[in-house]
Amino acid sequence: MADTQQVDAKAERTATRLAGRISAFSKAHGGAEGQVAYLGQRGARIVLVGDDGGWGDLVAPSYEIAEKAVQKAGITVHEDFDGEFAAKVRTGPYEWSRMAGIQVGGQSNT
Repeated sequence: MADTQQVDAKAERTATRLAGRISAFSKAHGGAEGQVAYLGQRGARIVLVGDDGGWGDLVAPSYEIAEKAVQKAGITVHEDFDGEFAAKVRTGPYEWSRMAGIQVGGQSNT
């Protein structure tokens, strides 16, 4: 039983640490919303979008820890990253050049 308590305590500390980072992001961006995506054995990705359009993400070791972190941070969580939520993301020239790759003068592999 002690091993289970240690695992639970570690998961709680991890969720609390992630919640702190989420809260800091939210404060820096005038508020935030998020979405939790399952990554398989790697855990879960927490995508954050600030009220100012800024965005970022965090990776949690499990979906359960990610859910606990967003709950502790008190942000609105969306089921999917689409529609009005996705439209809130603001990208700059750097992101456009990275997403466009070769089409915008990125390096080719040939």
